Amino acid sequence: MQTDSFRPDALSIGTPLSASATRVMLLGAGELGKEVIIALQRLGVEVIAVDRYANAPGHQVAHRAHVIDMTDAVALRALVEQERPHLIVPEIEAIATDALAEIEAAKLATVIPTARATQLTMNREGIRRLAAEELGLPTSPYAFAQSLDEMKAAIGKIGFPCVVKPVMSSSGKGQSVLKSDADVEPAWNYAMAGGRVNHGRVIVEGFIDFEYEITQLTVRAADPESGETQTYFCDPIGHVQVAGDYVESWQPQPMSPAALEKARDVAARVTTALGGRGLFGVELFVRGDEVWFSEVSPRPHDTGLVTLATQRFSEFELHARAILGLPVDTTLRAPGASAVIYGGLDEAGIAFEGVAQALAVPGADLRLFGKPESFVKRRMGVAVATGADTDEARERAKRAASKVRPVSAQ
Repeated sequence: MQTDSFRPDALSIGTPLSASATRVMLLGAGELGKEVIIALQRLGVEVIAVDRYANAPGHQVAHRAHVIDMTDAVALRALVEQERPHLIVPEIEAIATDALAEIEAAKLATVIPTARATQLTMNREGIRRLAAEELGLPTSPYAFAQSLDEMKAAIGKIGFPCVVKPVMSSSGKGQSVLKSDADVEPAWNYAMAGGRVNHGRVIVEGFIDFEYEITQLTVRAADPESGETQTYFCDPIGHVQVAGDYVESWQPQPMSPAALEKARDVAARVTTALGGRGLFGVELFVRGDEVWFSEVSPRPHDTGLVTLATQRFSEFELHARAILGLPVDTTLRAPGASAVIYGGLDEAGIAFEGVAQALAVPGADLRLFGKPESFVKRRMGVAVATGADTDEARERAKRAASKVRPVSAQ
C-alpha cells in the first residue's frame, strides 16, 4: 500500500511489521492514546507512538516508540519521513500543526481528522471563531488578549464572573475563574505558565449560568452501505470538573428532548465543518432547553473514559474504526460512570495498593495508566462502573476509586 494512494474507504488492513502493514502514528501517547493503540492493534494495525517523554502509557503497548518535541516542525517532519505512516492521529494539543498541514499537502500521510481541523481545535481562538463567527453557534461572550492590559480591557467589557484560559492548553491547565479585580493579574500569570505552547495569548469568556455540562461524543464514520461519511452520536455524558479538570463522568446524562436535539445539531454542525473521519468530543453547556457550544476535541475525550464500561464499543474503539473507514456502533449497553484516581504524591515509579478491594466493588473495573512519574494531582488511573442507573454507577465508581491507594515504592 502506498501512502499517497491511501483512502480509508478502500482500506485493506495488512499484517503488522511486514511489507503489507497498515501504519498509524499517534502524536501523544497518554492514557487516551494508549487505549486507541490497543483498539488499533486488535484490528491488525501497526502503531507508532510518539510523546515528549519516555515510557509514556502508549509507548508501553505500541510496536515502536519515539520521544521528540512535537512542537518542533523539523523533528516532526523527519520522524514522519522515517516511519512513513499511512495515518497520523494527534492525541494532544502541543503539536506543530503547520507541519501537519505541510505533511498532508505533500501526501506523506493522512492527518486525522484533517490538518485544518487540528490547526483550528488546537487553538481556542481558531475553534471559537469558527463556531461563533462562521457557524453562528451559541457561545458565551468572549474576547482574546495578548497582554495583561488587553485582558483587563476585555474583562471590563465582559464583566465578572468570567473565565480566563490560554488559547492552547488542556485539562484545565492555566484556567482561572475570576470574580473580582484581585483575581486578574494572578490569572494572567497562571495562564502564561499553564499553556501547552506559550503563545502569550488568552481567551476571556463570560460566565454562563448553566445547569450542567455534557460531552457529546460525535463520530464521523463511513456508512456501511453507501461508504459515504455519516454522523453518529453516543448518548450524552455528564461530568464534574474541578479547576477545569474532569474528576468524574457518567452516561447517559438526562436531558430534555429539545436540549438533546439542539446539542446534537450543534455537534453535527461543528464536526461537519471540521471534516474528516474519527471521533470528536464536543463540550456543551446546558440550561433547560438551551445549549451553548464550549469546545471540541477531534479525538477521544477524557470524560469519555466512562464508555469503557457503558458502550458496546468504547470511544477508543469507535475512533479506531472510524479512522480506518470501518462501520461503527454507538449502542449504550448499560448506565455507567467513571471516577479519577490521582497520584497523591510526587514520585517516580509509585505502586498501587487496594486494587483487589476496588475490583471487588460490584460492576467496577480499573485502568491504571502506567505513567512513569506521579504528581499529587496527576491522573494516574480511573475506575469505571455500571449500575441499574447512573446514581448507582457513580457511587460504585467513586467507591472503587477510593479503594486504590498510590504509595511510595521506595
